[in-house]
Amino acid sequence: MLTYTNFPRYLSSKKSVDDRALNQKVWDALASTLDTQDDLEILEIGGGIGTMVERLLENDLLEHVHYTLLDEQAENIAKARQRLSKWADEEGFTVSWEDEVLHLWKMGKVTKITFLAEDLFDFLARQNFDQKYDLLIAHAFLDLVDIPATLPKLFKILRPKGHFYFTINFDGETIFEPEIPHDKEIITRYQQTMDERIIDGKLSGDSHAGRHLFEHLRAAGGEILSAGSSDWVVFSQNGNYPADEAYFLHFIVTTVHDALLRGGEIAPRRIDAWASARHAQITSGALVYIAHQLDFFGKIQ
Repeated sequence: MLTYTNFPRYLSSKKSVDDRALNQKVWDALASTLDTQDDLEILEIGGGIGTMVERLLENDLLEHVHYTLLDEQAENIAKARQRLSKWADEEGFTVSWEDEVLHLWKMGKVTKITFLAEDLFDFLARQNFDQKYDLLIAHAFLDLVDIPATLPKLFKILRPKGHFYFTINFDGETIFEPEIPHDKEIITRYQQTMDERIIDGKLSGDSHAGRHLFEHLRAAGGEILSAGSSDWVVFSQNGNYPADEAYFLHFIVTTVHDALLRGGEIAPRRIDAWASARHAQITSGALVYIAHQLDFFGKIQ
């Protein structure tokens, strides 16, 4: 059975999925705030290969911004540096590098991007809090950490009345159609692995992060200004998936397969059979995939 484990390609393949999924009302709230501010300091944690900053630039939402893109995987940061400079050049930006900072100029607007390959908690531990940010972005990231313990640390590096944009927070529903044998067992156990994830000796994950964020954000001193669903919905038309979304689906199935094999609670032959059937459905264009998620925009006190 083929495996699909190229993470930077997965991040690229899901951009079109995320573009459809992001909640428009929450996005508009972010856009309205960015439209009234200038000379912003923006930090994105778990920034991957830079698809969010690309999306913001595509929609002309950044004007005189210093954008710090943080991701713990050096492979992702290397890809982000390459991808964003190439994309910007193709989109008519004037592109230059100064002291490892990417400068993008267009129509009198400049975005400066600093790339950091560093673990979030190492980054937070070395902050002296002289550096404050106006906007904090976490895209498809918060459901991977201990949210109640992490949010207060994140909010400390925001300026007073600083904003947050937290998107694609998983919320407990994974759906594959059409149904096949062992679906319920596999999906239930897979979502349990999210709740059992251990990083540095601590539980770091939440299969219902989306709904729990309402309480967690308020407890940490955040005010929610807008919230809404951002479900992934992927299906084929005439047997073909859009863009590179077939790879996205193959990666998701491989992720489920590998997580369950590590867990050891389900017989490997069942997991292999399930994954093989799902990969075959993707190849034929038969698979429909849905995941329920929530987006949030707000500010701190």
